[in-house]
Amino acid sequence: MKNYHQAPAAVVMIRPHHFCPNPQTAADNAFQKRHQAPVDGDIKSKALAQVDTAAEILARHGVKVILFDDETRTTPDSVFPNNWFSTHENGAVGIYPMYCENRRRERREDILAQLGREYRVRQTFDYARFESQGLFLEGTGAMVLDHINRIAYAVKSKRMSDWLLNHFCRDFNYQAVAFHASDENNVDVYHTNVLMCIGTGFVMIGSELIKDGGERRRVMQNLQLGGREVIELTLAQIRQFAGNALELATAQGNILAISQTAFNSLNPEQISRIEKYVRIVPLDVSTIELAGGSIRCMLAGIHLPRKSESLAG
Repeated sequence: MKNYHQAPAAVVMIRPHHFCPNPQTAADNAFQKRHQAPVDGDIKSKALAQVDTAAEILARHGVKVILFDDETRTTPDSVFPNNWFSTHENGAVGIYPMYCENRRRERREDILAQLGREYRVRQTFDYARFESQGLFLEGTGAMVLDHINRIAYAVKSKRMSDWLLNHFCRDFNYQAVAFHASDENNVDVYHTNVLMCIGTGFVMIGSELIKDGGERRRVMQNLQLGGREVIELTLAQIRQFAGNALELATAQGNILAISQTAFNSLNPEQISRIEKYVRIVPLDVSTIELAGGSIRCMLAGIHLPRKSESLAG
């Protein structure tokens, strides 16, 4: 059986022409800036420019970036495609049910069709139908996947149904590790991928947000499987999106895509520990971060085999 890889070498990114913080997501996203916006009112052009610059920098480092435009005015969060689909090395694709109604319009057949032309897609698991039952699982925002050890970590929230998480794990051969996490005001963390980042040889996590001791021990024990080094993040760093990063594979070695905001929050010791495993690539996505997500949310990793490659078992 082929070994699974943690870091994808290709990503999908969306160029949003009408970006703005989504009013429908503000109720349960404590990371979203409800009353903050650039005073010049030029948020749309700034967001688009930041996507283009980030895509250019990642491509320059050797990451394959597949760009799609979103010119509609009805999908303010389309810049975060990792929430509505995921791809896997065995040729499977997952399509996910979204909590907020206007986010459901982000799902696009043209993106899936383009991936199908370039990559081997063996099977599609479409969970979107569960929206009508009030069940949600917002992709690799709601789940942080340890592809190597086959563990799906998921914070309990309105955007993550335990039943659907277990359904996903049966379909994709993962073990579910679900847990509670909240900030100092006991507000639930809305997406797991703002709390933790799993790389090939290291993990970054704000474990202090997991208040239950038993749940914290279970999470930490699982994260250390395979000898991964665990790098603790503070609540303040989590608020600066330090957990919202993604390791990517390149021919010159793996990199860590992280926002400039997040990078600025790290201390020298943390940076040194991370750099044992990856080259850090900070990206300015500060305008997009007004919407409550950062660079990891903007990157839908492509784990599918190219048509010339064999499928993982």
